[in-house]
Amino acid sequence: MAAPRSIADETVPALPRGVKFREDKARGRYVLLGPERIFEADPIATEILKRIDGKTTFKAILGQLTQLFTADEATIRPDVEALLTDLSDKQMVTL
Repeated sequence: MAAPRSIADETVPALPRGVKFREDKARGRYVLLGPERIFEADPIATEILKRIDGKTTFKAILGQLTQLFTADEATIRPDVEALLTDLSDKQMVTL
């Protein structure tokens, strides 16, 4: 598997027009809904996606996640970058 692309600290991730992040209460999970596609978020992806508001920088999101998961940034950054770049490639997140 290729290494994820690097995301600059000042990047502000956002959901593009037509993409919604919603709780599916009937199934007890969160989903990212896009035109003709759906991404079922696991608990960690849910915590990342909850922080994408189109205002918060990538660095600030990492800071929030390091506190939530009691982990250092160097440990979680590659995983967060991998998720966000994958969703960006699928046009479910803008970077």
